[in-house]
Amino acid sequence: MSDTTELVIVKLNNATEGLAIFGPQDKFLRLIESQTDAHIQTRDAEIVIQGKTSDVDSIVQLFQVLLGLARGGYALSDRDVQYALDLAKSMQAEQLLDLFKGELTTAYKGKPIRVKTLGQRHYVSVIKKNDIVFGIGPAGTGKTYLAVVLAVVALKEGKVKRIVLTRPAVEAGESLGFLPGDLQEKVDPYLRPLYDALNDVMGPDQVAKALERGIIEIAPLAYMRGRTLDDSFIILDEAQNSTPEQMKMFLTRLGFSSKMVITGDVTQIDLPAGKQSGLFAAERILKGIEEIGFVYMTEQDVVRHSLVQKIIVAYSKEPTKHR
Repeated sequence: MSDTTELVIVKLNNATEGLAIFGPQDKFLRLIESQTDAHIQTRDAEIVIQGKTSDVDSIVQLFQVLLGLARGGYALSDRDVQYALDLAKSMQAEQLLDLFKGELTTAYKGKPIRVKTLGQRHYVSVIKKNDIVFGIGPAGTGKTYLAVVLAVVALKEGKVKRIVLTRPAVEAGESLGFLPGDLQEKVDPYLRPLYDALNDVMGPDQVAKALERGIIEIAPLAYMRGRTLDDSFIILDEAQNSTPEQMKMFLTRLGFSSKMVITGDVTQIDLPAGKQSGLFAAERILKGIEEIGFVYMTEQDVVRHSLVQKIIVAYSKEPTKHR
């Protein structure tokens, strides 16, 4: 049975709303039109949509959601419109209205920090619920950034007394000995992304003070050995570059009133050929432990430039070659 044709009008309150949801020079409107067979016209303070019923229904939902976000004062980006469009195809776009209502916290410059995808919302809820969580997915999905945000929130709320951030310094073989400079100078290049996330949330001055007082510690994974971390929010970044031995060592540092988040991208393993990833091993060994959360993000959760998502999809279609 063929889909019937329908014409629907979506009313706008004023021309300003049209500018907000169509984007600069109608950029968002062109993006929507390029991915649908329906005919979309704009006139005065209304949008006229004509096409197959299934197409029209999804576009009506899309515009209603975009209007809801714009009316709530949310500034739309290309990425938001594309994500809303993807969700509208399966009539799920309305979930975005709830998604953008809540704030995790406010960045030091006053900008609200929110989750931007359903996958990110799930990730945050699992971290809040579990003491150990693995966040696995491609670059740009906010795995590390959101973990750092939640760590700062936990610190501010007095739920933990310190934040410990670590990642394997794989390119230096974890020895770091041959690099010039003192320990800090040797490891800083590997830990830079963690500093960047902290600076964005707290501001460079506050981060510097917290580092001085030992409230925040940033160190390579090798320096976690032999410690028990109580009252801490601990993040292991780039976990795909840890060995199974390092991963076991790290996980057994968990102390009382502490939380661990382990993030990694299984498509970006930099270990020498023949070395097994500690992230793969942990996933296999710990899958049956109920209290440990595993969250899998996809290219749909990428919140960087829209091209990043396309690049990840393109690379995922390439056959995997052994390094």
